[in-house]
Amino acid sequence: MVKAVIGISASEVTIQSGPFMGEPRTYVNAAYVDSVLKNGGIPLVIPFTAGGEEMAFKQLDLVDGLILSGGHDLNPHLYGEEIDQKSGETWPDRDAFDMALLKRAEETGKPVLGICRGAQIINVAHGGSMWQDLSLRPGNTLKHMQAIRPDVGTHVVKIKSGTTLKKIMGESSLMTNSFHHQLIKEVAPDLTESASASDGVTEALESTDGKVIAVQWHPEEMHANPAPEAAIMNRLFKYLIDKAEEEKQ
Repeated sequence: MVKAVIGISASEVTIQSGPFMGEPRTYVNAAYVDSVLKNGGIPLVIPFTAGGEEMAFKQLDLVDGLILSGGHDLNPHLYGEEIDQKSGETWPDRDAFDMALLKRAEETGKPVLGICRGAQIINVAHGGSMWQDLSLRPGNTLKHMQAIRPDVGTHVVKIKSGTTLKKIMGESSLMTNSFHHQLIKEVAPDLTESASASDGVTEALESTDGKVIAVQWHPEEMHANPAPEAAIMNRLFKYLIDKAEEEKQ
């Protein structure tokens, strides 16, 4: 069987020193690449390209599945809000590019895994909304921006029975890491909340056909941790890769 090629949407960082100071650099954290390799896929980084939908579509057509990676805050105008003072840095052009990648993947039946910002992109693209900062959410909210190394889990996520995520993970709860200050507010009408934290914050979403899975935590950072609960994170990537291989047949 030919291995599935998994596209990973990239971000950019500006080099701060050296001979290329001021030069933008396309990147993803190596953990994304390692997660795909470890679970039998072929990783292919998809750079942000300012070429509109047509360019994003052509790039997506080169892969069999898609990981929408983390990064900037989403532009609140996408869900009908003005920018709050507590909103972080946004990149509207990347929002549009990632949404085009998602659109093409769904049009062509290719599986998608959204991680952190990627989960938020999926929710907003489908008509959901966001809290621009966890402090704006009423009631008690846990610490969702942890101050410990990224491969260590800091809060529990409860997975709902009967969901695709439950079938994938085989667990009712997971200890997950957490690196986000924006939270999903309204879940998109055609998506299902498949997991939540003890404070009620949405931690995972999925489509009815199981081809789109979105998680708010960073499984790619935990996948190599030797702790049993961390190793479970590999099941997400294995599911994506297996699904992509099935769709190729």
